[in-house]
This record gives sequence, C-alpha cells and structure tokens, in this order.
Amino acid sequence: MRGADSQQAHLFSDVSPDRRVPADHPLRPIRVMVDAALEKLSPRFEALYSHTGRPSVPPEKLLQALLLQVFYSVRSEALLMEQLDYNLLFRWFVGLNTDEDVWDATTFTKNRDRLLEGDIAQEFFAALEEQARERGLLSDEHFTVDGTLLEAWASQKSFQRKENPTPPSDDDPGNPTVDFPASGAATRRTPPPVPRRRACAARARGARPSWRIWATS
Repeated sequence: MRGADSQQAHLFSDVSPDRRVPADHPLRPIRVMVDAALEKLSPRFEALYSHTGRPSVPPEKLLQALLLQVFYSVRSEALLMEQLDYNLLFRWFVGLNTDEDVWDATTFTKNRDRLLEGDIAQEFFAALEEQARERGLLSDEHFTVDGTLLEAWASQKSFQRKENPTPPSDDDPGNPTVDFPASGAATRRTPPPVPRRRACAARARGARPSWRIWATS
C-alpha cells in the first residue's frame, strides 16, 4: 500500500534531539569530555560576568558552537548560526532544544575578547587535552603539518627548450624577450633569478636561496 505524501507539519513533537543522534556517533564521547571541561570552568565564568543585568548567551554554548565550527570547517559564524538553526546534530551538541531560538552571529564578536582575555579558551582546550591524554587518545609518534600547495600560473617566458635553448634577444635580463615555441617541442621551466638582497639574507641565515620562496611571496 502506498503511503500518503503528507506535507502537513506536526505542531507538537516529543522526540528530543538526543534520540536523533546515533549511539555510535563520534560527537558523543567528545561531548562528554566537553561537558566535564566546562564544568571545571564554571567558577571562571562566574568571575567574568556581572551578577546584574540581562542574562547573556551562556559562554559554555559559545565554546561548544566554536568547536563545531572547527570540526565541520564552517567558513563563518553566520553560516554556523544557520547550521545551528536547522541542524539537529548541532543543536544537540550545543544543548539547544528543538524550539529554542539561536543567537545572533555578532554575539561571538562581543564575547570573543572576553573569553580570550580571561584565558578561558586556553584553559578549555587544555582541559580537553588532559582528558584526551588520560584516555590514551593522543600520540607522540606522529604529527600533522599543513603543507598546502598553492599553484600559480607560470609565465610563458620561464619556459625554454630542453635542447638548444634560445638565449634572450635583448639586454634586459630581468624581463627578456623569449620566442615561446608553439610547435609542441619539449620545454622545461627555468627558475627566475633570486634577488640579490634576498639571496644575501638567506646566506646570512645559513639557508640556500629558493626560487620557490621568491615566486610565491
């Protein structure tokens, strides 16, 4: 029997976000560690905020949301708030109810300095690192390096024939006139000359001048 494609939304629901998150989801053990770290920082939060006035967005929720931004590579805090508005996984991790409104993205701007100046963020990540080390989740056998390679368009003047290269036809070695071979002959790219000032600085540091550094700087 074919089911009816009903588009009517339910007004009330008793399903919590916790029931929508799988039991083996990677964020579940992370949330346990995050909650324990934030509980230790509760006295520090009390010292940063005033006891009078309008209640602010809990700093615990701000730090939890920023963790999600790192985990899922969310490009901006505005997009983070958009995800937090309709993503049940994000709501569950931060601790928002299904019908609870999210805060404005500018809240991060107003509270970031307060959390950084109070060393809250540093203590928060230190507490997470301590728990991860106790659970054996850290390793000293390897490390990760961001080796992003930025490709750049090569100037056609840097290509020369592999056999019998044609010398420059003018007296300007910095920007010579090169007859680029259009016949498909085998070519290779020649590095541009390293500026004298930079070469001297590299030798003073005991390093070998690199044309790749010159080309990408």
